Amino acid sequence: MKIFKSKHKLQKEILNIKNISFVPTMGGLHKGHISLIKKSKNFNGKTLVSIFVNPKQFDKKQDFLKYPRNLTKDLILLKRLNVDYIYLPSLKDIFSFKVKNKIYLDKFSKKLCGKSRRGHFKGVLNIVNRFLDLIKPKHIILGDKDFQQSYLITKHILKRNINTKVINCKTVREKNGVACSTRNKMLSKNQFKIASKTIRYLKNNKRSIRKRLSNFNSANIKRNLKNFGVTKIDYIELFNSKTLTRPRSNRENFKIFIAFYLNKTRLIDNI
Repeated sequence: MKIFKSKHKLQKEILNIKNISFVPTMGGLHKGHISLIKKSKNFNGKTLVSIFVNPKQFDKKQDFLKYPRNLTKDLILLKRLNVDYIYLPSLKDIFSFKVKNKIYLDKFSKKLCGKSRRGHFKGVLNIVNRFLDLIKPKHIILGDKDFQQSYLITKHILKRNINTKVINCKTVREKNGVACSTRNKMLSKNQFKIASKTIRYLKNNKRSIRKRLSNFNSANIKRNLKNFGVTKIDYIELFNSKTLTRPRSNRENFKIFIAFYLNKTRLIDNI
């Protein structure tokens, strides 16, 4: 395992490597990240993992400062997983070069998380675009928990004709059904139980939601979730899994998208 903090040294190392699978992370690694890294091993090339807590995608400075970090623990885990390369850029390093492509923000960026977190997806794509320009990976491995983010990255890659294939992986969940997330570390035991109850409730009610799609109203769901102990709900919305339009027929495959707070910790999921 080789660790790089300089883009120049990283570029020199990977210059002639044509098969790199890239897993971008913000650290605080968990079972979801492990599944992405294991997936990258299926492509018989090199695996490159970045750890960079991107300040550009946080709309609140306090949220950025409180984001869980444990680099020592992360590096031990990555070594155990036989990751080939680790890139640990500073903000100065990742912004010290011009990129070939301008970022492309699809209109879906204005929905869901884009409504309440202004500039979030622009910040995400700004950094991902720089990683793609620098690393030129054959694959980028992303998780479905961050469905909207993954969709927007895919749209950017296709629109800019970037020669990188997006590999989407299923959401990995804890035993209680909560999606694995670095932010779970910020939850108390009781809050973790409330998160579990919230996700189970949505899963159990998806069939009844399907039956009354045309009259879907999230008010009752929000009321029940708040009775469970949810502090605040950013959104509960339905979108067709492929077209990302509002589902009109109960024959359509759709996802329930949710963002909610437990005290000051914000969690997202899609069911």
